[in-house]
Amino acid sequence: TLESDPQLISLTSSPHQRRILITDARNPNTPAIAKALIDAGAQSIFVGEPESWLPHDNRVVLDAMGKVTLLPLDVTDTSSVQRMAAELGGKTDILINNARYIRPGSVGARGGTAQAAQEMEVNYLGLMRLAQAFGPAMAARAADGDNSATAWVNILSVYALQNWPAYGPFSASQAAARSLSQNMRAEFRGSGI
Repeated sequence: TLESDPQLISLTSSPHQRRILITDARNPNTPAIAKALIDAGAQSIFVGEPESWLPHDNRVVLDAMGKVTLLPLDVTDTSSVQRMAAELGGKTDILINNARYIRPGSVGARGGTAQAAQEMEVNYLGLMRLAQAFGPAMAARAADGDNSATAWVNILSVYALQNWPAYGPFSASQAAARSLSQNMRAEFRGSGI
């Protein structure tokens, strides 16, 4: 079939026969993303699970899918990200960063910076940790034929473009992540990712 054509595989970012990492098992969108990837013919899907000792509804759904492997990953912990990159960096063809921390509250209503700091920690600095740990390995594999790394996907909120005052600090963290995503696009362009 066309999906199995080696040249097409090496020139596209199709998930068909690719190994994919989704960064956050707890995100409500993770089961839908994983299912769509399985339906598109992904070879295997690794899903990062922060605080794996805490139960969550997505775990049951993801475990039932097949082709999905849950692994410990906390984007706020540099060691966790580096361990995952050491294990999977050379195997990840597509990385989908859906890690997100969101809390309601405008700047004035929050009465402190703790929640905003956590939003930046996950939404912006988590992305930076992933880029530093996975970026070099993926860029080095971008021209690897059938097993090439092909894409990095950052899932951001529309509030990265337009601030929502009721979620002002979250919007700011998304704008920072969007800016970093644009930087990553420029950095990875030469490798073909």
